[in-house]
Parts: sequence; C-alpha cells; structure tokens
Amino acid sequence: MTRRKQASDFPQEVLALFDGYVHGFIPRRDFLKGAGKVLGSTAAAVAVLEALRPNYAWARHVATDDARIRQEYVTYPSPDGSGTMRGYMAVPADATEPRPAVLVIHENRGLNPYIEDVVRRFAAADFVALGPDALTPLGGYPGNDDEGRVMQRQLDRDTMMEDWVAAFRFLRDHDTTTGRVGAVGFCYGGGVVNQLAVRLPDLGAGVPFYGSAPAAEDVPSIQAPLMIQLAGLDERINAAYPAYEEALEAHGKSFVVHVYEGANHGFHNDTTPRYDEEAASLAQDRTIAFFNEHLRG
Repeated sequence: MTRRKQASDFPQEVLALFDGYVHGFIPRRDFLKGAGKVLGSTAAAVAVLEALRPNYAWARHVATDDARIRQEYVTYPSPDGSGTMRGYMAVPADATEPRPAVLVIHENRGLNPYIEDVVRRFAAADFVALGPDALTPLGGYPGNDDEGRVMQRQLDRDTMMEDWVAAFRFLRDHDTTTGRVGAVGFCYGGGVVNQLAVRLPDLGAGVPFYGSAPAAEDVPSIQAPLMIQLAGLDERINAAYPAYEEALEAHGKSFVVHVYEGANHGFHNDTTPRYDEEAASLAQDRTIAFFNEHLRG
C-alpha cells in the first residue's frame, strides 16, 4: 500500500506557494514556476501539485450510515442574501429533546465531503450540525475543489455573509435545537466565524480555524467566547493575530488561542497532505469541549 503523503514530504517553500495558489493569490503557472525552481523541474512541480490534491476517501471519520446520527439535505430561506440556500444537516439519532447546534462553515471551495464529515462528527458528539453550501446559487459544490474555488470567487462576499447569517438563524430557530448555536469554520470559514462574532450578539461560541481576523475597531461588538485555532507555520494568517488578540484583551473579551507548532494552514483537513493528525485530533477535541462548555446548560 502506498504511504499517505505528509506535509514533511514537501519543502516548506513549496507548501507556501501552494497556499498562495489555492487561495487565489497566484495563478497555477506561477505556482509551477516557483515550485519548479525549488524542486528542479516543472515536471516535478506538476507531480507535487497532483500529490497535494484532496483525496476524499480519507475524510471518513463518521460514515453516512453511522447509527449515532441521522442526516439529510435541507433548504432554508436567506431573504437578505441569495434567496434560498441548501445545506447538509445531521442530528443525534437518539435525540428526543432539543440539542445545542453547531454551524460548520466550509473553506473557499464549497460543501465538499470533508466538511460533510465534519458535520457528522459534531452530530456524533450530540450536537445538531449544519454545513451550508455557499455555492448553492451556482448549483452547489461541483464535485471537485478546483472548480469549487473558481465558483466561490464568482460570488459576492457580502451576499455570502448574509447567507451565513441566515444559516445561523435557521439553526437557532429550528425545532431540533435549543436555540444555542456555535460556529466553527476553516480557512475562509474561519474568517466568517470571526465576522459572525462581530455581527451576531447571540452567537453562543465561535471557533475559527486559521481564518482572517476582523478589524480591531470591530472587536467591541464581539459577545461570543472564542477559541482561536492557528497553525504555527501559517505566516500569512498569523500575521494579523497579534493586533486581534491585543484588541480582544483590551476590550475584556473571552477568548483563548491555540497555536499548533509545526502545523500548516489546513492542518484539520484530512483529505490533503497538509493534514496533521495529532494537531487535528487535539483541535477537534478542544472544539467539542469548548462547545460543550458554552452551549449546554
């Protein structure tokens, strides 16, 4: 059996170039040119790009037929956003009373199998969980991340934010939930969690994973407790966090920051070589404990 590739199998400079490519800061040709210089040839750069693509077979922590959960696709209104949105919802199978809820916000590529598995993980941990698909107005996640990234860049960011707010309200008011809703997001989704914390005074708790920080002047609006999850090698995202943490501290906000040394941006995503099993497992356990603390009771 071929060994699963790990981040340590790639030069860090190549991983930094890949981060720029998948987030739209550099085009594919610039990634190949830069990686080719590091690796010695364009052919090697092409091979590395292929190796860094997601393998969704790895994202199967909780199967769709797991006896602990019930799952379905749902639609809900987004009157100030795209009109009608679609998402993937999972609930504890044995729930006879309302449960607290977790809104799971995807990366910059739509509702892919990795995010659906994360939704199931929270349902298995006794939460009602919803993973919306921001690509709904364009027909939904297309089946691969490359197309998904292109599609998501076509959407208006302000409209997408209204769609996330609508998802929060859908969960808050759903008859399977207690009305207590936390939000967790990854990469782009981590930035959305930070913005929801600014926007929503009734957000129960927020856990942004390596997401962009809000402006310091917006911090006074934050009411939700935050658990910030950062990758130690993620220089691009981490650069904004000292000012964010200083503002949170200055305004007496409830927050904790965990930095996973040696981990790359995207370390929670178990479908790519940037996945760090130890860091991801610890971060997931901490997230569930944080939501248990702030959403129950």
